[in-house]
Amino acid sequence: MVARSARRRPVRVRSAGQGAANSRAMSLLARAGLAARGVMYGLIGVIAVQIALGSTRRQADRSGALRLVAATPFGSVILWLLVIGFAGLTLWRLSEAAWGAAGADGHKASQRFVNLCKAVIYGFVTWGILKFALGLGAPAASNKQSRDLTATAFRYSGGRYAVAIAGVVIAGIGFYLAYQAYRARFLRDLRMGSASRRTRQVVAWFGKAGGIARGAVFVTVGIFLVVAAIDARPGQAKGIDSALVTLARTPFGPWLLGVVALGLVLFGVYSCCEARWRQV
Repeated sequence: MVARSARRRPVRVRSAGQGAANSRAMSLLARAGLAARGVMYGLIGVIAVQIALGSTRRQADRSGALRLVAATPFGSVILWLLVIGFAGLTLWRLSEAAWGAAGADGHKASQRFVNLCKAVIYGFVTWGILKFALGLGAPAASNKQSRDLTATAFRYSGGRYAVAIAGVVIAGIGFYLAYQAYRARFLRDLRMGSASRRTRQVVAWFGKAGGIARGAVFVTVGIFLVVAAIDARPGQAKGIDSALVTLARTPFGPWLLGVVALGLVLFGVYSCCEARWRQV
């Protein structure tokens, strides 16, 4: 009897966990998180547009976005909403890592691992926003984080190779994101049967343009990490802000930065559309 009860306990725990992962509360947390992600990307894109126009010196990254929010009349409220949103995004991705995600490939081990990595990243983002909301300081600029992490890696044997591999991986992720966006693979996760044909077309365009722009930023950051590893110069590593600014120094000038920046704004809008129509 005791052994049978012990066998039933893990089953009940698993069933309770799956129930929580599929609950309405988890769905609301996921949608709040997608909306928060959209706001963050939108703000970064707006700052990047201002940089392209030469009208701001803010950092076009998460740190700059949070400072921009804090400067508004309802900054404190918005910051706490972002904390809740990204915390919800973290819990949602953790639940998908543990119990599987919706869709045909959602229960594959590889997809669960990807969702676990996303949960860790969103967890760090949540912690950074929470500290800022509590008045404990803004997250470090992405440029400083990249340089510091690269310099730390260089102190160890094989550190340069690790940085180079990380750069290749990040660039590869960027190419993958851009390709997925170009092929509109994201539409498989949306449930827009009740939306008009025109609405579906607009959302698809937002997702394509925004996803390609986001992928381009990842590719640029990855390339700079590889360059830093080859030259053995941590200062060559760049975060999102410097990666965006570098685009303005290409032969296409501020126009290229403006296009990518607008793309990030569109990805922010698309992410908010995901909050409405994504299957979670």
